Amino acid sequence: MFFSASSGLSQYPASAELLHLQEKMAKTHLRDLFAEDASRFNKYTLEAAGLFLDYSKHLIDDKVKAALIKMAEQAGLKAAINSQFTGEKLNNTENRAVLHTALRNFDDQPVYVDGQDVMPTIRKTRACMKALTEKIHTGEWQGYSGKAIRHIVNIGIGGSYLGLKTAINAMTPYHKEGLEHHYLANIDPNELSEVLHKIDPETTLFIVASKSFSTLETLQNAQAARRWMLTKGCEEADIRKHFIAISTNLSAVDQFGIAQENTLPLWDWVGGRYSLWSSIGLMISLVVGYDNFERLLKGAQSMDRHFQQAPLAENMPVIMGMLGIWYQNYFGSESHAVISYDHFLRDLPGHLQQVDMESNGKRVRNNGEVVDYQTGSAIWGGTGTNDQHAYHQLLHQGTRLIPVDFIAPATTHNPIGEQHSWLFANALAQSQAMMQGKTVDEVRDELAEAGHTIDEIDFLAAHKIIPGNRPNSMIIPEKVTPETVGALIALYEQKVFVQGILWQVNSFDQWGVELGKVLGNRLFDRIQEDEDVADQDSSTNGLIKRFKYLNQ
Repeated sequence: MFFSASSGLSQYPASAELLHLQEKMAKTHLRDLFAEDASRFNKYTLEAAGLFLDYSKHLIDDKVKAALIKMAEQAGLKAAINSQFTGEKLNNTENRAVLHTALRNFDDQPVYVDGQDVMPTIRKTRACMKALTEKIHTGEWQGYSGKAIRHIVNIGIGGSYLGLKTAINAMTPYHKEGLEHHYLANIDPNELSEVLHKIDPETTLFIVASKSFSTLETLQNAQAARRWMLTKGCEEADIRKHFIAISTNLSAVDQFGIAQENTLPLWDWVGGRYSLWSSIGLMISLVVGYDNFERLLKGAQSMDRHFQQAPLAENMPVIMGMLGIWYQNYFGSESHAVISYDHFLRDLPGHLQQVDMESNGKRVRNNGEVVDYQTGSAIWGGTGTNDQHAYHQLLHQGTRLIPVDFIAPATTHNPIGEQHSWLFANALAQSQAMMQGKTVDEVRDELAEAGHTIDEIDFLAAHKIIPGNRPNSMIIPEKVTPETVGALIALYEQKVFVQGILWQVNSFDQWGVELGKVLGNRLFDRIQEDEDVADQDSSTNGLIKRFKYLNQ
């Protein structure tokens, strides 16, 4: 079941053609598209930066693809791509450049922001990260009692947590022995208590990752960790041996008690959800080694080069971005699933939720006008084959159009019997089943062969039909390596960029996030007051009153 097309993106001349093509494609089945064109697989696959993309199981033909690329050209996408890499201030509401791509740049050319080449300071920061990593790994860095560091705790939330965890878990086979890593992101005291019970104060290093050094959750957890260290025998003068800061707010870092030599810089042209490539990635370097962190960066740069250089019609982020436009703005799709058939990639959907939904969940264009079309998509997913026994039922027989990306590495770090072949076969099977489904004739023949009566077949057939015709992509890295992990994350970042350009929204601010922070500070003060609160809405007043009563 597909939904009626919206008005599309009427600001582009190609939209009228796409609306017409959508009417035809909504009545077309993917089975028929494959039957009509034996070269379909070769026509709709491409390879870049160690990733292979099969997008042949999508509701497109040559005319649809050509119209989508035409729309991208009409949006000025090629020029926009170039502007991303040259320091132009694409974040117009905060007057900032958007240069996370410079963080993974290993070329010799300068990259300018406000006339200043930022590459020397990026290289200097990488050198500091490498030196700090070596000090930890060699045991040169010691805690207050003279013992080497054995526990690393990253204190950060949002982009200072999600991307790190995704990359670190993805690179599990590359983890350094003898080091344990932990995260403090949530302000929930249960998480704090759980982490503190796992670590040894004499051998723990905390990384406080906050651009402003004022993020509520991060600062509260950092202060709690500091107090905990002092109660465990660490002297005030030795706090510097157990804390590293990554921030732009050097005065706040100094006030906290972290030494200047233990502070790494961050820049305002690095958005939080893109910060794993920056000094925020120190945690990655410590866990997998600086050389592997650099491999991660170079994998992302490889995808960036492809994004810059490949023609739009053969450009992996462009193809994925325009397919998303096709379904969201012409078929009414509201969500997109990302399912990884690799345990090490289990956190990828969570990171992509922030990359995509925080970037393009916008209701106004860059010029402040309210949009009259759908922007953004609800991103969700998990890992196969676990999820096949959960929500795949909705994907196959539900009423919603939900495009899916299946990510399935061709080889594994841990070959055990036939398990990886079974895993890959399941990924292929889900992709194929979504495409072809099972017709009423196939169902009836199957039931008859199983010995069911005519009446039983008449009753059961409707329940066992699988419509198919569900669009999906297969993304196949040869193996999960630092390079392919970097390329994969960069692929989705650039896909989001493409869609932001087409929707004409600012993909690099997040004012909706800020409102909750402001209200949270205000309501915390109300919770701390002795008298009853009466100046909020009745629901908030009542909930605060109940909270106070239960915490007397």
